Amino acid sequence: MSVEVLAQIVVFAPVIGAILAGLFGAKMPVKLSMAITTGLLFVSFFAAAAIFLGYHQHTIHLPEAPIQFFKWLDVAGFTSTWSIRIDAISVVMMFVVTSVSSLVHLYSWGYMAEDPHKPRFFAYLSLFTFAMLALVTAADFMQLFFGWEGVGLASYLLIGFWHQKRSANDAQIKAFIVNRIGDFGFVLGIMSVYMVFGTIEFKPVFAAIPSHVNDMMQWGIYSLPTMEVIGVLLFIGAMGKSAQFFLHTWLPDAMEGPTPVSALIHAATMVTAGVVLVCICSPIYEVTTFASGMITLVGAVTAIFAASVGLAQNDIKRVIAYSTCSQLGYMFFAAGIGAYQAAMFHLFTHAFFKALLFLGAGSVIHGLHHQQDMRQMGAVAKPMPLTYAMMMIGTLSITGVGIPQTQFGLSGFFSKDAIIETTFAASVNGAPFATFAFWISILAALLTSFYSWRLAFMTFHGSYKGEAHGHHGDHHEAHAAKPHTAPAHESPLSMLIPLGLLAFGAVFAGFFFADAFVGHHNAEFWGSAIFNAPTNHVLDERHHIATWVLYMPLIVTVTGLLAAIFIYLMNEGMGKKIAKAGGFIHAFLFNKWYFDEIYEVVFVKSARAIGDFLWKIGDGKIIDGMGPNGISHDINVISKKSVKMQTGYVYHYAFIMLVAVLGFGALIIFRKGL
Repeated sequence: MSVEVLAQIVVFAPVIGAILAGLFGAKMPVKLSMAITTGLLFVSFFAAAAIFLGYHQHTIHLPEAPIQFFKWLDVAGFTSTWSIRIDAISVVMMFVVTSVSSLVHLYSWGYMAEDPHKPRFFAYLSLFTFAMLALVTAADFMQLFFGWEGVGLASYLLIGFWHQKRSANDAQIKAFIVNRIGDFGFVLGIMSVYMVFGTIEFKPVFAAIPSHVNDMMQWGIYSLPTMEVIGVLLFIGAMGKSAQFFLHTWLPDAMEGPTPVSALIHAATMVTAGVVLVCICSPIYEVTTFASGMITLVGAVTAIFAASVGLAQNDIKRVIAYSTCSQLGYMFFAAGIGAYQAAMFHLFTHAFFKALLFLGAGSVIHGLHHQQDMRQMGAVAKPMPLTYAMMMIGTLSITGVGIPQTQFGLSGFFSKDAIIETTFAASVNGAPFATFAFWISILAALLTSFYSWRLAFMTFHGSYKGEAHGHHGDHHEAHAAKPHTAPAHESPLSMLIPLGLLAFGAVFAGFFFADAFVGHHNAEFWGSAIFNAPTNHVLDERHHIATWVLYMPLIVTVTGLLAAIFIYLMNEGMGKKIAKAGGFIHAFLFNKWYFDEIYEVVFVKSARAIGDFLWKIGDGKIIDGMGPNGISHDINVISKKSVKMQTGYVYHYAFIMLVAVLGFGALIIFRKGL
C-alpha cells in the first residue's frame, strides 16, 4: 500500500467514526458505536505507524508534493486546497496523535463504563482526533487554521461533556474565550502572510522568504520588520493554543472534562499544536531576532511559572496539567533558540509519559470512587499495584532519570537533557534570552522532580487519609474507621492495557529515536521539514559543552527526589505543616500567582462595568431617554389626548367649524380696524 493511501486512511478514518457514532449512535447498540470509533482509530494508528516506522527505517520515501483533494476556497485569487502534507513533521505527529488517541479510546471503555452518553463521547473523541490530524497535515495556513479551530470546537465539547456541572460549563467557556484571544493574533498573522507573499501555501511562502527579509510593514505610524511582525503574530496564536504565559489560564480548568479528555488534550494533541506551528514555520523564525527571542523568553517564563504552581496544587489532575504547561515551555524555548528538532523530540516523548501519567491518575480516581484530592489519598500502592508501577514509570520518565554520557535512561532523560544542553550551547553563542532559559530549565527540572515525587508519595505511599468509603470531598463524616490501606480497587484491563503500552513508550521511545531526532542523523531524518540557517549549529554544538552541564539535570533531579522523600515519606505530615506555615508564598503558588483574580478585576469586572454603563446610561438614559422615553413619549401623549377630540358626532364638528369661522372673521375685522 502506497504512502499516499496510508496517509488518507490516517486522516479520514477517525472522522468516519465520528460521523457514524455522532449521527447514528442513538440508533445502534452502545458497544457497536464504541467499537466502530475505537476500531477505526486503531486502523488509523496502524497506518500511521507503518508510515513512521518505514520512514525511520528508510524502507519508504515520502512524496515531495502534498496530496490534493479539492479546492475549498477560491475568492479573488485567494485559494486554499484541501491537502495532506507528508513530511517528517507530519509523519511524526500522525504517529503521536493516533497512538495516544487510539489508546485513549480503548481506555475510555473502562473509565466511561457507567456514563449513559458514551456514543456522544466517543464521537467527540474521534472528531477531535480528525481535527488535529487535519492541522498537522495541512499544506497551507488556511487548512491549518481549519484544524486549529476544529480542535478548539472539539475541546469545547469535551471539556463541557458533563454539562450538568456548572464548573464544566465555566471551564469550556473559559477555554473558548482565551483561545479566541490567541486566534485573533493568528488570523492577523495569516492575513499578513497573504499580504506579503500573495499566497498562504507553505512551500511558496517559505521559498520566498529570502527576498522579503529586509521588507518593512507599516503599522499605523510605525514601520516594523515584516518577518518579525509575522513571526510575533503567529506565535500569539501558538501561545493561546499551547497555554503559554498570560494565555495559560484555560488549561487547568480543562480538567473538568473526563480524565481521558485530559490525556488527549494535554499529552499529544491540542496543546502541542503551537509547538508544531513554530517548527513548521522555522524558515520564518530563522530570519527573526525579536520574534524568536520572544518565544525563548515566554517559553522559559512559562516553564518556571507552571512548575512553581505545581508545587502547591492538591488535585492530582491539576498537578499533571501544570506539569504539561511547564513541559510545553521547554519545547518553546528550545524552538526559540533554533533547536526545533529538540522541541519536536520532547513533544514526541512527552506524549507517552504525560498520557501515561494522566491515564494513571484516571485509574487512581476510578479506583478511589472519583476522589481527586491527594490529601485524601495515600497507601494506594497495595490495592492498585499495576497502576502504581505504571505511574512510577511515568514519574521516572518526566523527571528525566538517566545517566549522562551513556545510553541508559528513560524517554524524558533523552529529550529534556537535549533541550537543556542545546540551550546552554545557544547561551554561549549569545542567543537572546538563552542564558536565562538555561538556568530556568535547571530550576524547573528541580521543581519538576519535587512535585512529581510529591504526587507519587502522597498518592501511593504513607497512610490512607481519606474516608473509609472513598467519598469525594473534604468534609464528609466517616462511616467507619479509616483503614490502613486505601479502599480502592484495581482498574479493568481496558484501562490497564493502554497504561502498559504507554509505559513502553515512556521507557524506550527516547532510546530508539534519539539519534534520528537530535543525533548525528537528524538532518537526514527531518529533511526539508525543518529549516536551520547556515549559521545555526546549536544542535551539533551541544556535543561540545562542559561536562558539568551534562550532570546538572541529574543532580537537581536527585535533589528534588531526596527532598520529596524527606518531607512526604520520612516525615509524613510535614508537607501539610509547611503549607500552613507557608503564608503568602504558599498562597501565591496555591492561587496560581493570582492570575484568575487579576484577570477577573482587569478584564471581567471592567468589561462588565463598561457594559453596565453603556446599558444603563448610554442606552437607558440617553438613547431611550431622548428617544422612546423622550420625544417619542411626548408625541405619544399628545396624540392620545388629541384623539379625544374626535367624537364622531356631526354637530360637534359643525360647532367647531362655526367657532372657527367666527374667530377667523373676528380676526379680519380686527385687523382692518387697525
